[in-house]
Amino acid sequence: MSGRARLALCAAAATLMAACALLPLVAPATWIFQAAFLVAVQSAVGALTRRVPLARPLTLACQTTVSLLLLTLTFARGQSIVGFIPGPDALRHFAELLRSGSDDVGRYAIPAPLTPGIRLMIVGGVLLIGLLVDAVAVTFRAAAPAGLPLLALYSVAAGLSNGGTDWLWFLVAASGYLMLLLAEGRDRLSQWGRVFSGAPRTTVADSGGAVAPVRTGRRIGAVALGVALVVPLALPSLRGGLLDGTGGGVGAGIGDGSTISAVNPLVSLRDSLNVSQDRQVMAYRTNTDDNQDMYLRIVALDDFDGTTWKPAQRHIVAVPDRLPTPTGLAGSVRRTEIETRISAADWYAQDWLPMPYPPTSVKINGSWRYEPVGRTLVGDHGQNTRGLQYAVKSLIVQPTAEQLATAPEPPASLRREFTKVPASLPAVVARTARKVTTGSYNHYEQAVKLQDYFAVSGGFTYNTQVQAGSGAGAIGRFLKDKQGFCVHFSFAMAAMARTLGIPARVAVGFTPGVPQADGSMSVGLRDAHAWPELYFEGVGWTRFEPTPNRGSTPSYTQSDAPTGDSPAVPRPSVSSSTMPSIAPSASESCSASMRKLEACPTQSAQAAAGSGDGGPPWYRILVWALLGLALVAVPLAPMLWRLRSRSVRLASARHAPSTLPLRRVESHEGGAGARRTDEVGVSALPGEAPPEVMAEVVVGHTLAVWRELTDTAWDYGIPPDDALTPRKAAERIVRLGGLDAPTAEAVQRVAGAVEQVLFAPQPRSRAGLVDDVRTLRAALRSTADRRARVRAVVAPRSAMRALWAAGDRWAAVRARWAERWAILMRRPSGQQGGG
Repeated sequence: MSGRARLALCAAAATLMAACALLPLVAPATWIFQAAFLVAVQSAVGALTRRVPLARPLTLACQTTVSLLLLTLTFARGQSIVGFIPGPDALRHFAELLRSGSDDVGRYAIPAPLTPGIRLMIVGGVLLIGLLVDAVAVTFRAAAPAGLPLLALYSVAAGLSNGGTDWLWFLVAASGYLMLLLAEGRDRLSQWGRVFSGAPRTTVADSGGAVAPVRTGRRIGAVALGVALVVPLALPSLRGGLLDGTGGGVGAGIGDGSTISAVNPLVSLRDSLNVSQDRQVMAYRTNTDDNQDMYLRIVALDDFDGTTWKPAQRHIVAVPDRLPTPTGLAGSVRRTEIETRISAADWYAQDWLPMPYPPTSVKINGSWRYEPVGRTLVGDHGQNTRGLQYAVKSLIVQPTAEQLATAPEPPASLRREFTKVPASLPAVVARTARKVTTGSYNHYEQAVKLQDYFAVSGGFTYNTQVQAGSGAGAIGRFLKDKQGFCVHFSFAMAAMARTLGIPARVAVGFTPGVPQADGSMSVGLRDAHAWPELYFEGVGWTRFEPTPNRGSTPSYTQSDAPTGDSPAVPRPSVSSSTMPSIAPSASESCSASMRKLEACPTQSAQAAAGSGDGGPPWYRILVWALLGLALVAVPLAPMLWRLRSRSVRLASARHAPSTLPLRRVESHEGGAGARRTDEVGVSALPGEAPPEVMAEVVVGHTLAVWRELTDTAWDYGIPPDDALTPRKAAERIVRLGGLDAPTAEAVQRVAGAVEQVLFAPQPRSRAGLVDDVRTLRAALRSTADRRARVRAVVAPRSAMRALWAAGDRWAAVRARWAERWAILMRRPSGQQGGG
């Protein structure tokens, strides 16, 4: 194979190795085979055009054209011309697939299903990266800059993944890049001409390349790759996400620590609701029996720019021993102070502190800061909740419907800040809000009607597969499509409330969770939730629940609550932690009147009916069993290989023939009574193996014993020296091992047997060689210390031969494939026909 062809092959392999980082993002991963085939064809086209040769721009144009034809044949065959030529219809189909793929990326959690749009985005992206890498590294002969598109491909995958195996995909991608660099270096060295040394005068190309520089490059690459993997372990890591285990990325050394600016939590919230298997985030105990209304609040989203809700930039202060009285809460409103002890999971690294709302005091270790407007605690300079245990005192506020209905107007500054809506908000939002709340006499009645519109009477469906949405028309589309999850419902109700002059914001956190047998409450990822908070003077920020069949509807918003009396006991929480959120909503088969009367089956009831501890699935048991077996087998692999090799070598020597078969031939010559007897050892009798085969067997068995002898010495610290003759090597083992006379004679006997089978005209096997090897092993073991004896058994040095053998086999495979590739790529000679 030529150097340029080898470089093209390495460029294609490096692209596919970097593309492996995308494997965890999509299921199933069958797209990688399609991408590999298309990249191989693209690379082959480049190799053929460079062989013509064509100008570099023409080579790139040919590869681009073929790539477009391949994508058309694969994804738009029905809309193309004659099945593979892209026309206007095919281009429009590509645009539709890309649009749907973009929507699917935002809609699904990882791993996302392999929809046609996502398949086009992944396969097309890998093909584009392959084209760039091939053009830069092979066509323009600059392999180092080709790492930039490879890095872009890996970075996209790493940015979307959950982070558990990022190091593995980095190792694969970096190995591909190093392979590309080494291939280019080998190709450049092959053009330097002859290598001047004491060896025969051969060109670099004839001798297989410059071995020393290539080996040095491999070592440097391996060291650099190891440093890149190990050094980040000692450096502080960044956190991501609001609800997932990667943290939130807030307050981690931003500015002087006096302000916070938060990330948008929508994607994390959607991913948490769509996880394939629920995972406990935290557990808590509280001193009240009424915990079904106790939402664990993380942060408030109070900045609405018309496209989305997000946390505003706020000032933070030191955490006071006693938090101030909640804004707007009057003394006449009934409240009860409770205490809750919370234990966060070891994997859950969240920068905001989940707490019942409103908190009055917090006891927690670590570096935390207090944000007064949202009454939240945020980690300072990398502090997070991973494995923390803390205690929170909070209030259960129980306003009456009359107190909410007669609430006075809020302060002008608060009203001005929390009723702002941008001019880009679609007019349908305010128009729908006014239509739904027709006939209301106060803000409380308007809020209740908005809640009932979404949860009961509006015909909305709960569906976590709907994209969170962005842009000025997102809320308008939700009001039209009438399906979504908690983000849609809370955002829409808060925006509509603001258009009615009611101060509103969105809270993000968790529903109360599910009770456990020990009296605690367990909160999982599927309990992630968002809900609107509306402000009423005298009561403060008040929770509403517009999402159907999620959480619990506050008792003060139920239409049958007696005015002026204390609210009734809240309904049990409809937690999603025992059932996937993507299950069909009960609202799809339940009328509005039945839902109003609470006669619909809830998700909790369905989960309880279908629950049962059937144990872990069989495939999980199998995976863990295989993992446990690997953890045991890998450290013991050198010992097992050594035991096996010793057994095979000595067993073969034990059954070796002592000599070659001889045949006595009698002849009568020179008259009567004259007879001559000859011994002929060069032919076989019927049923016997040919003598040359028997000779090979004797040589092989004897050399196996010699290899076992030298490996035994190596295991006890005497490395082999293949430059010595067997007799000199035996003397060296005797000298370095300090062996006694009987053992030295045993070693010399084995060496003599080796020289006999290698140099004598007729190889003969000598008996007792196996016992001689065992004599040496016993002698070395008796003189070695305990550490050397243990290492000789558990981690024998001679096990390196297994790695060498694997390397030799790989080199042989590469050579065979290189020969076949050269035959395939060889230009057929032209033939001229006669006239």
